[in-house]
Amino acid sequence: MAKNKKWFTVFRRSDSKSYRFSLNPTCGLLERVCAEWYRVSFQNLPAELAHLRNPKNKNAAEAAAQALILYLKKKQEEEGSARRVSVDDITVGDWIKKFTELDTSPRTGINASKNRPFSCETLNSYKGYYNLHIKNDPICNLKMAEVEEEDILEFITRLSVSKLRDGRQMGGTRKFVLVISFVRTAFNSFQRKNKQQTNPFQYIEKPSYYKTIRDALTEDEMVKLFMPGVLTDTMELAVCAAIFLSGLRRAEVSALRPEDLDWKTPKITVCQSWQLFNSKNKVLGPTKGKKERKAPFDPILQAAIKKLWQENGEHEYVFCLKDGKTIGSSWIKGRFPKWLKRAGIELGGRNIVPHSSRHSLASLLETKGVSLRYIQNLLGHSDLKTTKGYLHSPEKIIRDIGKTISEEIQSAEHKPEEKIIEFKVS
Repeated sequence: MAKNKKWFTVFRRSDSKSYRFSLNPTCGLLERVCAEWYRVSFQNLPAELAHLRNPKNKNAAEAAAQALILYLKKKQEEEGSARRVSVDDITVGDWIKKFTELDTSPRTGINASKNRPFSCETLNSYKGYYNLHIKNDPICNLKMAEVEEEDILEFITRLSVSKLRDGRQMGGTRKFVLVISFVRTAFNSFQRKNKQQTNPFQYIEKPSYYKTIRDALTEDEMVKLFMPGVLTDTMELAVCAAIFLSGLRRAEVSALRPEDLDWKTPKITVCQSWQLFNSKNKVLGPTKGKKERKAPFDPILQAAIKKLWQENGEHEYVFCLKDGKTIGSSWIKGRFPKWLKRAGIELGGRNIVPHSSRHSLASLLETKGVSLRYIQNLLGHSDLKTTKGYLHSPEKIIRDIGKTISEEIQSAEHKPEEKIIEFKVS
């Protein structure tokens, strides 16, 4: 049978008025690319050609197919897009590098299709992995289509014996696992684009890393933090309540807006967070996990925020100084050890950091019989195991903690011999 000399074939569906089309290799595109556009609806045209997705007649359909071919050829020449680009000759280094830029990363489109914005922190991490651990490795000179399992194992071996900046060997560290995971993601995406391509990672198990479980404060120690003399001003009281009684992360505390506070329910809607929070180039984005959640809004925190606004004024964000600037990443980090010291909390070798506040709240709720499913949702976790049912209302437990704190404060205020700092929590 003679080969089809036409660049494309357009046909109308018998069950509707819509059109489909197929691209033929005679158009100058790779056979693999043409195979991807075999009997495809015009609805699948890329966003740049969205205005051509609904041809009303055959002439319009043929014009749309022609436009698609020109579009794909241009992309093939530029090799600047992750969509339907000729990758038969692309090297490992060039392919992986695509994942470090927002406009070329294949992951960008995948996340967008799920309505999940791409994380700037993830992109920043990818750039670091590539520049520090990948781009100078011999594997980058190999062609993606020719890489075999042996090549991957040799790369993993070289990576494992390389040194980190602090002199430690890479193998056995969390960074080693993350770099391998990044490279695996790149090869998985390549196979997704080239269905007939064998993935060299197919029979290689993922490396594991058992990170140290963060320590948590006990309920009594949490109460001690709120005693007079520990939190020296209203901002400290408000922030401490936000991280211990609502389970907010530092970047979420700083990004909280007044409209996120529901005073009637009461609940806090946690829907945004600062990304690259420790950097001068921080940007506002979604929370970790990219999903909105509800957090408890305890009366202690409510009163502290009201007083904070009386002192500093109400600004764009909840936790602002008088000049309207939000507290930065180092604000809590620098004050947290002082809170522990003033409260007389003995660490006893425990690793207690600001993030321990979330673990403290989770541990307390679990101790009280609350289901891990609720704790998972409250803290926005995706890796906590769930349990069936729960015995007590989590909000009531948190309110009880707040009530205990209030009673302790009031009790201390009635001791004239003690010099205390007043916090009005009513």
